[in-house]
Amino acid sequence: MHQLRLFFIALQFFTRVPVPRWVGFEPAWLQQCARYFPLVGAVVGGCSALVLWGAMQLFPATVAVGLAMAASVWLTGGFHEDGLADSCDALGGAVSREKALAIMKDSRIGSYGALGLILVLGLKAAVLLGLADTDPALAALAIVWAHVASRAAPVWLLHALPYAGDADHAKAKPLATQISGPGLGIALGLVVLATAVGAWLTPENVPLMLGAVVVAAGLTFYMQSMLERRLHGYTGDTLGATQQVVELGALLAFLALAPLFPVD
Repeated sequence: MHQLRLFFIALQFFTRVPVPRWVGFEPAWLQQCARYFPLVGAVVGGCSALVLWGAMQLFPATVAVGLAMAASVWLTGGFHEDGLADSCDALGGAVSREKALAIMKDSRIGSYGALGLILVLGLKAAVLLGLADTDPALAALAIVWAHVASRAAPVWLLHALPYAGDADHAKAKPLATQISGPGLGIALGLVVLATAVGAWLTPENVPLMLGAVVVAAGLTFYMQSMLERRLHGYTGDTLGATQQVVELGALLAFLALAPLFPVD
C-alpha cells in the first residue's frame, strides 16, 4: 500500500491527474517517490501515444503529432519544458555558478530558454512525424519508451550528484536530497520492464530499443558531467532539462535506426 501511495504522489507531483484522497501526503514521500518517475512516464507517454493513434485516424500525421505533443504538455503542465527553458537560460552563456543558479530562480524566459524550447520541441515534432509517416505503431512505441526511459535519467542524477542550490530554500525540499541505491534500482528496473514489454509486443524493434538505451545512457552521463562541472550538482530545473534531452535523444535513436532494421 505504501508503494502505491508513492506512485500516486509521483503522479500528482508531475501531472494534472487527480489522485484518491486516501493517499495523503508526507514530505518524505516526495523523495521516496522518485523511484516511480519512469512509471509516471509510462502514463504520460501512453496518453500521448493514444492521442497520436486516434488522431491518425482523422487527421494528417502533422496534425496528429501536434495533438500528441500537446496532450503530453497539457498533462504535465509543461513541467519539464519549464526546467529546460530555465536551464538553457542559466547554462547557455559563460556565467559563474552563482549567476547560473540565480538565473534559474528568475521566472522570466530569456533568449537561450526560448531557443532551447523551440529547437527541442521542433525536433521532437520532426522526429515523431518521420516515425508516424513510416510506421504509426513504431511511433507510439517510441513515445512510450522515451517517456519511461527519460524519467529514469533524473533519478540517476538524484543518486549521483548533490543538490547544487540552497537545499533549505528548494521548491521541493525533499527532492534536494540524494536518493538511495534501491530507489535507483527500482527506477532502472522499470526501464528494463518497459523494454521487455516492448520486445514481447514487437520483437522486431528490439535493436531500436537497445540503440535507444545506449543513446539515453550516454546523454544521461553527459548531463551528469556537465552539471557537475558547471554547477557542482543538480537543481530541479536541470532535472527537467535532462528529461527533455534524453527523451529527444531516445526518439532520434528510434528514427535513425529504423531504416537499418526494416520490418519485413
